[in-house]
Amino acid sequence: MAEMTYSQGINEALEEEMRRDEKVYILGEDVGAFGGCFGVTTGLLEKFGDQRVLDSPISETAIMGSTVGAAVAGLRPVPEIMFVDFVGVCLDELINQAAKMHYMFGGKAKVPLTLRMACGAGVGAAAQHSQSLEALMCHVPGLKVVMPATAADAKGLLKSAIRDDNPVVFLEHKALYGVMGEVPDGEYTIPLGKADIKREGKDVTILAYSMMLHKALAAAETLALEGIEAEVIDPRTLVPFDKETLYKSIEKTGRLVIVHEAVKQGGFGGEIAAMVAEECFDSLDAPIKRVAAPFTPIPFAANLEAAFIPDEAKIIAAVKSFF
Repeated sequence: MAEMTYSQGINEALEEEMRRDEKVYILGEDVGAFGGCFGVTTGLLEKFGDQRVLDSPISETAIMGSTVGAAVAGLRPVPEIMFVDFVGVCLDELINQAAKMHYMFGGKAKVPLTLRMACGAGVGAAAQHSQSLEALMCHVPGLKVVMPATAADAKGLLKSAIRDDNPVVFLEHKALYGVMGEVPDGEYTIPLGKADIKREGKDVTILAYSMMLHKALAAAETLALEGIEAEVIDPRTLVPFDKETLYKSIEKTGRLVIVHEAVKQGGFGGEIAAMVAEECFDSLDAPIKRVAAPFTPIPFAANLEAAFIPDEAKIIAAVKSFF
């Protein structure tokens, strides 16, 4: 096992897949000489040249439009939209073109495109550069949606995403880029649609993803000191979603807390809660709890931003409400 940051795990995945398949290329704003806004693509221009690591104009529409066309033509582009907040500029290319082509052409068309975007609050980037918009992506048939929380998962899932024959939205929390973690040596991939039990427990199930996984694990350790053993599950992939792993955990614990950084209203946690209520209701011993952000734009002021983001204390309070 090697120790590396979340950012380095993504960088390794990109390099390995570019070496494995010459059809893989990167396109985005400042991904070349600058190494990306967050340094994720550092060194790739020197290794692969400017025909496979391409700096784009400041045009999300151009980035998505050109890579959708390239994917249909047989390449495997990995475009980067610097912040998920900017995806609205190119939604037509993403949700009306990339997501629909495989279906519209009776399975004969493939769109092997992996869209990388930074998301999340906590770094003082304010209302237009800090959102978590995964629920928007999850609502579109034809898109797979991945939100890894660790360096190992980011690397293995990105490799699988790049090899997938249809569009994958790969969301990277910007506050995770510098977080260290153990990464397996050698070649490995992680299948899309498979959750991971990050901590076993018997009293309550906490489902959390991306940055919130780390806060859920911290909350679980605090709860353990008080005799409450929480099982913490990271879905890793939101679409497809691994219901089986979650349901088995609920059958054991009887209680569920869903945690995400996105605002609660319309958040993907509501969809998960609906799944459980429809398909796993008899296993519940108590109502489902959700811990999520309030329905408001993300503040710039540090104290207000901290109050906006779900934290360990809120997760602990939700769990304790069961007992």
